[in-house]
Amino acid sequence: MKVLTVIPARIGSTRFPRKPLAPILGKPMIRWVVEGALKSELSEVMVATDGREICEAIDDIVPCEITPSDLPSGTDRVAFVASKFPHEIIVNLQGDEPLIDGRIIDELVNEMDDETDIVTPVKEVTREEVQSPGAVCVVIDKNGYALYFSRSIIPFYRERMEEEYLKHIGIYVFWRKSLLKFVSLPQGRLERIEKLEQLRALENGMKIKVIRVNYESIPVDYPEDIEKIERILKSSR
Repeated sequence: MKVLTVIPARIGSTRFPRKPLAPILGKPMIRWVVEGALKSELSEVMVATDGREICEAIDDIVPCEITPSDLPSGTDRVAFVASKFPHEIIVNLQGDEPLIDGRIIDELVNEMDDETDIVTPVKEVTREEVQSPGAVCVVIDKNGYALYFSRSIIPFYRERMEEEYLKHIGIYVFWRKSLLKFVSLPQGRLERIEKLEQLRALENGMKIKVIRVNYESIPVDYPEDIEKIERILKSSR
């Protein structure tokens, strides 16, 4: 099966304008993401963006597609590109994950099956870790499929017992047909409440398989996150 990883990157981020081009140790963040994704052995990689400057930062190593600036989300940007290609599996990898290791893409792709629309990773964490801003929890059924995602801490432990939480990592592996179906669906009530687009899939009966991984996701949400990423990269050299 052919696999395509699409990295959506928007030049006009509200919280952090021109974020994909923010320098990390002298190199644009989007280039770190691309180089990490290229460690995948199963997937081709490309970038989908509304900014030509972003293409110029990476088009010497991967293809880049210019997408309309009015697309409502990164997933819509991914689907816009995916609709032009025949790949059976499409990976939506966020453009603000400069520490990504493409081998996690391979791990997730290998979990795809005919019963699943989407595969996404989680990490087992403590209560303290899911209390951090931006953390998203997920609860799963006995077969490993997502029941619900929330910005609240779930599940609620009514009685004293050893607590375990699953923190969601925002990488999604879709069957091509599932991705195109997803972006055709209207935004759901729960999605609007929580501002989590994966709830649109659950509200419409799509099945999301949840895979536990050891990967620690550290996305860049604000300019001050750059310093933290640089410290990690320096310490790993």
